[in-house]
Amino acid sequence: MAQINERYVVDDKGKRVAVLLDIADYERILRELEELESVRAYDAAKSAKDESVPFDQAVSEIERNRP
Repeated sequence: MAQINERYVVDDKGKRVAVLLDIADYERILRELEELESVRAYDAAKSAKDESVPFDQAVSEIERNRP
């Protein structure tokens, strides 16, 4: 994993209550989370025993059902 330069905000007792990140680190984390979400969705779809539909057919059905 890439180096993240985080800084912490602490309360009056020294307890960490927030994190400050460089915007580039934050945006990279968001991209990685989106990719992880896609991988999880793919894994879930692969493990489902649902009948698969060819992509062209799925697009046609979606277009037909649009209001």
